[in-house]
Amino acid sequence: MYAIHTCLTYNPGPEFLKSSIRVKPDLDGLGALGDTGWYCIRAILWAVDYELPKSVLAFPGAILNEEGVIISCGSSMHWEDGRSATFHCSFLSYVTFDVTVLGTKGCLRLHDFVLPFEENLGYGTFLETSELDYGTIEPGMWCPKPNEHVVETEFSQEVWMVKQFADLVQKIKGCEMKPEKTWPVFSRKTQLVLDAVKESIQKGYQPVELKFGADKVENEQRLNEKELQ
Repeated sequence: MYAIHTCLTYNPGPEFLKSSIRVKPDLDGLGALGDTGWYCIRAILWAVDYELPKSVLAFPGAILNEEGVIISCGSSMHWEDGRSATFHCSFLSYVTFDVTVLGTKGCLRLHDFVLPFEENLGYGTFLETSELDYGTIEPGMWCPKPNEHVVETEFSQEVWMVKQFADLVQKIKGCEMKPEKTWPVFSRKTQLVLDAVKESIQKGYQPVELKFGADKVENEQRLNEKELQ
């Protein structure tokens, strides 16, 4: 794997852009970056096993409302080994929930990574293309069709979220186990990248390094574990 692109946009209309808490600096001042951008960044981190990038660089042309809240922006992310990722998030474009993961031998595409288009049917789908064999291409085609994979699920993602949360609480209250540390680490890493993107925008689209980001997350986790002992 060497490149990832995510895109999450929706156009909620003029009333939303005027009165929603998402566009108020004293309520949810991160705007589209904190809403749709969060999912884009989390999907990218998921694809790289939550390894923080070395740096981020916001794309020129971010759109802010009159109060200075981001309503559309994009950014690139870069790792020391040469991998890169880009994302676009916006309150100004039609609904798009795309993830594309590119590798040297194949690619993975998902077109509804946040809210499945047909979740009530009990399954999700994604497209995959790998190990291209030009000898198997059908006449009239320049490459094979992507393979469609179907993943069945017993419940919707919202039900799974509540079940997971209830299970975490039960382990602490009923089984006297320590709080699960995975989710706060994932959230913290997502927030670190998100903050770096905003900083890059504020600095006139200059690169922002996260070289101390991973250490910061690990140090915070160690302190939290000591407090729980």
